[in-house]
Amino acid sequence: MRDWERDYICVIGSLNYDIIMKQKRMPFLGETYTADSITYSGGGKGANQAVQCAKLGIDTIMVGKVGRDTFGDTLVEKLKEYGVDCSCIGRSSSPTGVGVVHALEDGSVYASIITGANFDITSLEIDGLDELVRNSGIIILQLEIPTGVVEHIIRKAKQYHVYTILNAAPAKEIDRDVLKLVDGLIVNETEASFYAGVDMTDGGMVRAHADRLRQLTDGTVIVTLGSKGSMLLEKEGVVPIEPVKVEHVTDSTGAGDSYIGAFAYGKYKGMTDRQACCFAARAASVTVTKIGAQEAMPCLREIN
Repeated sequence: MRDWERDYICVIGSLNYDIIMKQKRMPFLGETYTADSITYSGGGKGANQAVQCAKLGIDTIMVGKVGRDTFGDTLVEKLKEYGVDCSCIGRSSSPTGVGVVHALEDGSVYASIITGANFDITSLEIDGLDELVRNSGIIILQLEIPTGVVEHIIRKAKQYHVYTILNAAPAKEIDRDVLKLVDGLIVNETEASFYAGVDMTDGGMVRAHADRLRQLTDGTVIVTLGSKGSMLLEKEGVVPIEPVKVEHVTDSTGAGDSYIGAFAYGKYKGMTDRQACCFAARAASVTVTKIGAQEAMPCLREIN
């Protein structure tokens, strides 16, 4: 067993093989529409966030599952190329998770995923990684693996006083008592609407119903709003984080994951929540200028 030290970020979550089609619009019902181009890319919220952490120079360990297939082989090899420690990625008899992404000219994205091997990870396997969890500097989680496993990890991390970031995406019901234990809860407007029970389509709505979101956890709450920036919900009030303007948005795939990975980097380096949010906004602004997710994510030099 490796002697883990608290000098790394641990990401526990999904790995998907992404098929990205660049096209002008979505097809109408019954229409066969021709896309302009196709790109194959490593994806999954967990893997994407791990790549962003690793690209920023932090030792990053990925925990998850892929199938015993070519897609799984490709994903693991790509993560290794980006510097992610893959020693805790397991293999499953289920197929590797797959994401089909339609990226439109205006930067908007429509995506569907097949969970596959991602849903084969168990709480018992997490218990077998107890030392890894206990000695993590930060643990990043999403909801593309079984919710019960995520809840188990949050409880375990709290027991060991490990800082946890939960990207509650896609929005799913989760034990509200467990949610209280999260140190950093990050959601987009759709997920914020789900958990607050009211529509939060813009910053004004987030500000008006901020208390509903603050009550979800004793930690920090951040709502990302795409091209409109993000909102940091502090106990003293709502802090708008302005977006970093770019000349042209090429593809917004992975921008949210880039934000989360960069926010984790900021907290790992001792930044305040506001500083980490601003740093994360800069990272996401670079990601949207390129095609794909992991390939587009910036290193520290590009952000600075």
